[in-house]
Amino acid sequence: MITQSAAPAPTRAVGSRAARWLVLLAAFICAACGLVYELDLVALGSYLLGDSVTQVSVVLSVMVFAMGVGSLLAKRFTTRPATAFALVESALAVVGGLSVLILYGSFVWIGHYRIALVLVATVIGVLIGAEIPLLMTLIQRIRRQDAGSAVADLFAADYVGALVGGLAFPFLLLPALGQADGALVTGAVNAVAGAAVVLWLFRDEPPRRIRPLLWSLCGAVLLVLVVAAALTGAFERAARQALYGTPVRFSSQSRYQEIVLTGPGPDPDTSASTTAEAGDRVPAQRAAADGYPVRARDAAELRLYLGGRIAVCGSDQARYHAALVQPALDGGPHGSVLVLGGGDGLALRELLRDPGVRRATLVEIDPQLLGLARTDPVLSRLNGHALADPRVRVRTADAFDWLRAAVHRRGRYDVIIADLPDPDLDQARKLYTEEFYGLAERLLAPGGRLAVHAGTVTGGGYWAADAALRAVGLHTADYAVPAAGACGGPADWGFILAAREAPRLGLPGGPGDPGLDPAALRLAAVLADTARPARPVAPATLLRPG
Repeated sequence: MITQSAAPAPTRAVGSRAARWLVLLAAFICAACGLVYELDLVALGSYLLGDSVTQVSVVLSVMVFAMGVGSLLAKRFTTRPATAFALVESALAVVGGLSVLILYGSFVWIGHYRIALVLVATVIGVLIGAEIPLLMTLIQRIRRQDAGSAVADLFAADYVGALVGGLAFPFLLLPALGQADGALVTGAVNAVAGAAVVLWLFRDEPPRRIRPLLWSLCGAVLLVLVVAAALTGAFERAARQALYGTPVRFSSQSRYQEIVLTGPGPDPDTSASTTAEAGDRVPAQRAAADGYPVRARDAAELRLYLGGRIAVCGSDQARYHAALVQPALDGGPHGSVLVLGGGDGLALRELLRDPGVRRATLVEIDPQLLGLARTDPVLSRLNGHALADPRVRVRTADAFDWLRAAVHRRGRYDVIIADLPDPDLDQARKLYTEEFYGLAERLLAPGGRLAVHAGTVTGGGYWAADAALRAVGLHTADYAVPAAGACGGPADWGFILAAREAPRLGLPGGPGDPGLDPAALRLAAVLADTARPARPVAPATLLRPG
């Protein structure tokens, strides 16, 4: 506790009017930094756990409560507000700047992410809550004014700073720096703002013997943040290696999700004509086009993670995509096909195996995923270079928004394939609602079919999606294919085939089709039926997602 006499006015080198504006500027900067920390915690939790509603609720409630505690504690330090403010900003710069690395490390190596989130949010909230009382004291030390006027000025600067921080996070910091480096830069700004107030504007307040310590503290904070920024790359590589267990060949944080590709890559020093095993290499002309020879076992060991969740398991994907696509192609016309999602190109590959498919449109929201599917030698070999097929048109758009626009055009589709993220992810829930399926139904040609992957049949989202399909007038056939589990994914893949007339589950081929045959499909229908809830499930809607 600071017990010395009241702080003097700001240094005479700065007039009272300028000093007041500088304190308001400090409030503006601190508010912007505080909101960036808050958004960092929310975004990281959403990326790692997928439940954005829970993450927002936990972070906001904990931080608001902690800010109240911080405001009460700050009353004990108002005798030397500038010194106390410098200490608060230094601590906030370290904790807030390192928060992303701390939480990501906890998620990977410790596993108690929610506990770490609450602790970090509490510390940041207490420190943010202490800022306003200290800044209020400083602004009154500069020039006494009506309390209401001082509060109005300070909170105006605080709210405008929050606006700037809230807009800077998604449109500047996140795309340009990423979460970890963005938090570190924000921490550095926080530290400089605190130092400017106490070490320049109010440099006469700290006792002479304390000033070198404050300068050293500010320098140490900045040094810690710089070192952390330099080591961020190595930290992320080590964390991904520990998290995914196999070599990470590609990693990128797009606007929509983290994209990670693991598994052995092609060997650029090996000739396409050499073979370790019969049939182990792609044809020489395809390998030459790729630039690298790709082994079949490389494709089998490929793992694609989207938002931290397994999206493609090379050894299982043929079975998954056969189960999703083949029943929809059977029993009716399929010259025109629409694929919603499926930016990896694997559903397209399965569709284009059928010579009856004359035209296919792919709608994928993430251009980075599309670029990876086109350019990565192993993934592009796995998808058969489907995105380059002349029958394919690719549209980069949100599936819901694209459907809303498409219903006003004349195009209709014989088959619609919904290869979308699982319905238990908040960002995907609107894609399993009555409104979404109502739009899709309007695009079905006469006799058309809609095939949906809706997570696992033991999850509530699957049956809410089934109810939503029925609510828009479609008949459904449910089936669940047991997953091989080679990549630690779900126990089963739950699919729904929907049409205006009762659809018939069948396959265009027989036992020769990869990963699926008619007997397996019959068992898949039985497996789904055994998981059917005893009570009817309400259809998922935008206001009542499943």
